[in-house]
Amino acid sequence: MAPVVVIAKHDSATNSKAIGNELKLKELRFASDDVLTDMFQTAKGSVSPFSLANVPKENVANVRVVVDKALLSDSTGNIAFHPLTSSHTVFVSAATLQSFLKSVEGLTHVTEMDFTADAGTAAVAKTEKKPSAAAAAAASDEVAGVSKGGIDVSKDVDFPRWYQQVLTRSDMLEYYDVSGCYIVRPLAYFVWQQIQEFFDAGIRSLGVKNCYFPMFVSSKVLEREKDHIEGFAPEVAWVTRAGSTELAEPIAIRPTSETVMYPYFAKWIRSHRDLPLKINQWCSVVRWEFKNPQPFLRTREFLWQEGHCAYMTEKEAMVEVYDVLTLYRRIYEEMLAVPVIEGVKSEKEKFAGGVATTTVEGFIAATGRGIQGATSHYLGQNFSQEKMFNIVVQDPEDSGADRPKHHVHQTSWGLSTRTIGVMVMTHGDDQGLVMPPRVAETQVIIVPCGLTAKHSEEDRRVVSDACLNVEARLRAVGVRAESDLREHYTPGQKFNHWEVRGVPIRVEIGPKDLEKHSVMTARRDTFVRAPVALEGLESSIQLLLMTIQNDMLAKARKTFDDRVKIVLQWNEFVPVLNSKCLALIPWCEREVCEDQIKTRSSRDSLGDEPEDEKAPSMGAKSLCLPSKQPTNPPIVHGETKCIQCGENAKRYALFGRSY
Repeated sequence: MAPVVVIAKHDSATNSKAIGNELKLKELRFASDDVLTDMFQTAKGSVSPFSLANVPKENVANVRVVVDKALLSDSTGNIAFHPLTSSHTVFVSAATLQSFLKSVEGLTHVTEMDFTADAGTAAVAKTEKKPSAAAAAAASDEVAGVSKGGIDVSKDVDFPRWYQQVLTRSDMLEYYDVSGCYIVRPLAYFVWQQIQEFFDAGIRSLGVKNCYFPMFVSSKVLEREKDHIEGFAPEVAWVTRAGSTELAEPIAIRPTSETVMYPYFAKWIRSHRDLPLKINQWCSVVRWEFKNPQPFLRTREFLWQEGHCAYMTEKEAMVEVYDVLTLYRRIYEEMLAVPVIEGVKSEKEKFAGGVATTTVEGFIAATGRGIQGATSHYLGQNFSQEKMFNIVVQDPEDSGADRPKHHVHQTSWGLSTRTIGVMVMTHGDDQGLVMPPRVAETQVIIVPCGLTAKHSEEDRRVVSDACLNVEARLRAVGVRAESDLREHYTPGQKFNHWEVRGVPIRVEIGPKDLEKHSVMTARRDTFVRAPVALEGLESSIQLLLMTIQNDMLAKARKTFDDRVKIVLQWNEFVPVLNSKCLALIPWCEREVCEDQIKTRSSRDSLGDEPEDEKAPSMGAKSLCLPSKQPTNPPIVHGETKCIQCGENAKRYALFGRSY
């Protein structure tokens, strides 16, 4: 990739084809948000020549810079630029600009172009339809760096850009200067805190206790379990230096904590009386190697919880595996209003080093892709073996002098801030976030309305006091309510501000409402407005919040159910995927068949076109073997065949494209 930075006068007719011809580059197109963020550490609307100073040294040589000759020869005065942010403007001379470009170490490809000649060529070219005034205004805003409060791209038209705008413009997330890392802002962190509180209460009832282990892992310990670490090896980040001194032994930053914790399990578990051992930690982990970071879904550092337990028997361990999976399902469905399918991962997709992996699988309707929600693993005795961590007790059933050693049975389970991304993708719309009430930091926003120039200061005070009174009443019964009494903002501007942030209920209070002893409510999920009496307001709002929570889950569940199709013939498989659905297929459960399904479905989708390595895969993979199996038609053992290979099918498997 050779990024091209064009520096031109605002009224110069730059033409990408002419620039491409000059530089001998084909099919120039506007840089993606990821390129702006990762390479230039800036964003749309804030791009300037000074962004070149942010380009990593190893990438500078690839950058091409094109400078408008008219800009350099303009004698009217200094040139106005944004200095890395659209909130400020600086003025520099043409000479200073040229001096800056020369000062960028490693920048060698700088070309001056005469765009006036190109404009003459464009004038005789085929006339294109003139954009509407609204489209032209939007384009000029983007170029000028005007900060927009709302969302200006449709979820159905450009989903990746919509997702980025929703997260940043709702103040959920901010980009950071290390690629793949993000700042989780209070609005999103509140959701994580609600999940923590719910899950902590759930695992405490199971006897699990919280703890914390260091983030650093010695290479000796990490490499002790080869089967396990092979699944993470490409993603492990290593610390090799302290200051200017090379470390004698590299230290890994945990990608997960099995190898961190289990040496101490062996130390703490000396007798069957020490079992079960049940611990959990809330922490961050680092998984470094990937090509296409996506906020909350695929990041280099993310927050999560990981539970690790040891039991005497497999039966005890499996009970806990499914108890925790139930808690994960409840987090998605009861708190985030996101439906999921419970199941077991295939042998290929199970946790590295484990015996079995259970999962809850979600679905993003806008892209037709499945997404892993959380996993709970039965590790068996793999990690407790003598060659591994040697976590043993004497068999209590044997009373002999030389009682045999018994290797404990272990579990591990984890849930991350991916939950937030799944929630946003599931419920968000073209106006921004749509927050489920149970995890919304602000459940009700109260806005004074209906005040005009004819109203007195006393009228305004009465309305403001009424807003504060309603806020206090709602807070007293546990509703998270706020009043927006900001001056110099119209009610419409306030509506937009809180709609982008997904507040479930807006309460409007004006002089006429007070005359009627009522308020006007507006639901964020449906935009339905309805009057509510001031008398008994608390119970009315609480009931409305419950209704919104239930309606959001019901709507998402119907969409999910409608997009899961039973497929009994291979020739129907790829068309189902292409219609943004998931497929339930009779499957033989063989790993070689799973590989063939991914290859064939990718080939049938793309034809001869090469697959974009940075885009999510077009090939389908197994998401899970659902716990609830279809019965129409049922799998008849020995008769029902796998739709891909023709071998005997064992169960229905859920396949789909995925994140």
